[in-house]
Amino acid sequence: MLKNINYKILITILVISRLAWADALGEKLLKASDRSRGGVEHGMTWDTEVTTIENGETSTRKFKVRAKGANANVEALEPARNKGEIYLFNDRTMWFFKPSLRKPVSISSRQKLTGQAANGDIASTHYARDYTPTVEKTEMIKGDKVYVLMLKAKANNLTYDKIRYWISDKTKRAIKAEFLTLQGEPFKRATLEYDNKINIDGKPTPFVSKMEITDAKFEKNKSILNYINPRMEDHKESIFNVNNLKR
Repeated sequence: MLKNINYKILITILVISRLAWADALGEKLLKASDRSRGGVEHGMTWDTEVTTIENGETSTRKFKVRAKGANANVEALEPARNKGEIYLFNDRTMWFFKPSLRKPVSISSRQKLTGQAANGDIASTHYARDYTPTVEKTEMIKGDKVYVLMLKAKANNLTYDKIRYWISDKTKRAIKAEFLTLQGEPFKRATLEYDNKINIDGKPTPFVSKMEITDAKFEKNKSILNYINPRMEDHKESIFNVNNLKR
């Protein structure tokens, strides 16, 4: 009897240790993958061109993204009718302002920005802060080992409730994602490419160059985000202060 009890205790300890190891690995992978998507504490700037194909119609929008830590200031540049609009990310709160408004209004990161891209997709890069990762399994993709993580939102005001996320063991970069309903069904899918380079702490680091977000049911409907001229730049805290967004 005592031997059986000790065996059960040993199995329990091993299972708990395995789960703790997997949780730690998931967090480590997520933090590493964030760095190549703008999830750094340093100030950064880049332009994002969003091309949307929706029901056979094509449109393009362009934004300037200035980010620092958990904050981001996203300014609409094109088309002309949207020029001057500002999307402000304060931690997990999001604000919208345009010249015709007297003061900014609170908006949801889940609202549609254009096509398949939600408001939060334009600058939400801190997945390690916003989601709890669990390692589901590993896969081999094009000869490389890839970890498949299940990300669950830590708050109800994030862009997505659940994300299935593929991160390369070799590069520590995310290569694709599925954005899921609460029931776990994919409603959008994304692929990522990293042809840009930035210097982080003096080290050349690949940086995202393209993210293509596709409707899971209607694959011809998609939004393609191209990241242009990413660079390290310091930013004054005042540009992230919602009280400065008023006419």
